[in-house]
Amino acid sequence: MFFATTLSASAICAGETASHFDPKPWLADLEQTRQAFAIKYANLEWAVFEREIDLNALFGDTRMRIANARDNEQARAAFDRLARRIGDGHVEFRWPEAGAESSRAENADRCGALGYDPAMNGDPVAALAPGYRPLPAPDEFPSGLLAVGGRTVGVIKIGLFMPRGAPALCRAALRALAVDPKKPCDDSCSDRVDMWATVRMTRDLTKVLGTIDAAGAEALVVDIAGNGGGSEWAEAAARMMTPMRLTSERMDFMRGRHWADSLAHDISDMRSAAEHADAADRALLLKLASDANAKRKVALTPCDSVPLWVGKHLSCAWLGAGLYGSGMLASADPAWLAGKAWAPIVFSPAQYPYTEGAWRKPVIILVNRGTGSAASEFAAVLQDNHAAIVMGSPALGGCGHTNGGTPTTLANSKGVLGLPDCARLRADGSNEVQGIEPDVLVGFTPGDGPRTLGKRFLAQLPDALARAFALERRHAGAGH
Repeated sequence: MFFATTLSASAICAGETASHFDPKPWLADLEQTRQAFAIKYANLEWAVFEREIDLNALFGDTRMRIANARDNEQARAAFDRLARRIGDGHVEFRWPEAGAESSRAENADRCGALGYDPAMNGDPVAALAPGYRPLPAPDEFPSGLLAVGGRTVGVIKIGLFMPRGAPALCRAALRALAVDPKKPCDDSCSDRVDMWATVRMTRDLTKVLGTIDAAGAEALVVDIAGNGGGSEWAEAAARMMTPMRLTSERMDFMRGRHWADSLAHDISDMRSAAEHADAADRALLLKLASDANAKRKVALTPCDSVPLWVGKHLSCAWLGAGLYGSGMLASADPAWLAGKAWAPIVFSPAQYPYTEGAWRKPVIILVNRGTGSAASEFAAVLQDNHAAIVMGSPALGGCGHTNGGTPTTLANSKGVLGLPDCARLRADGSNEVQGIEPDVLVGFTPGDGPRTLGKRFLAQLPDALARAFALERRHAGAGH
């Protein structure tokens, strides 16, 4: 409380008093924000018809709050409130921080400067259960065992679906790639470090699953509570958790230059790969390139959002369709794709050395209100394919920002508005941004301490286990 009061005093001393504050630049930024929503926001239809937001009323309220603001801090708060009211975790404003560049330049930890931070990981929940026994495991996948109703249950924590939460992987990558410590690690260098670390992470996950299996676990709890997302590696990780051939969610894309350019790049890569492929692969690649070209034409054709602003349905499709969370293909045999240099272009999990069905026993996914983005994609794919039971409290969901996304820098405040440029659709046709509903609810509350969290989880685990084993029996009976 004292710290907040000090900040307010500093702001007043800096001249942000009511008599000096000018709302006009902020109102201009709000109009720029409205225009960005009108042409860039993938979930605009969802916001109107599922979230039931009156867009004009929301922006009108924000306009009033800015006009009545006393300083820049209150104006920024009005924008942040708008983002919260939308209810989509991928809608956010990032405000410039004083001294951010100098602090990054002075960061002596190279991996920290590259964005590696263990604080990005979700905190463990399943490991808080009474009786939890840890197993030897790499830093990025803390693991252990629980005894429940005469069964041995394995537990693995995935705190983030990318290596950025594990600085040890970054340090190992810098050594393995012989990155010169005296030279800056530019974007190309950073990409090489991330890919090396993700490949190592994939192999580590395979080993950890083997360790849990060898320890006698009859089922597995994958704890992704607090996991805020990551990368498309989540699609590969999901396929490691089951011997079933998974089908990814449909992914629709935002019309506009961003996706048109992305598809054009993929089309070029597929056509180039086709020149050196055998007859069967060439036919597939050319067909997929043709399909992608049709989608590119959709991306280049605008759909006017004006009716949505008065609560009416559109006469055109707001989003382009026909892609998947895994790329051009919803499902694929990794053995068939092995050794094909073009495989990652059409099926994103193929860029990682994952083992389909590295775990072959019942699976439970633990989620909570801190689970989102790629972590929700992981849970949704396994739940929709009836390959796992999801337990916990309702989680966030929604597709995010592809290939850097479509950020909008506000002209006056220099805040950056991020809007999702894609939408993943569940097996029932619903937008994943609506959230992940667990099969087994756990009454987690924001006020729970560590012991209470562990006890709440453990109390519902027998029910989740019974459902997971019943699911396995159904698959065995169906010959899966």
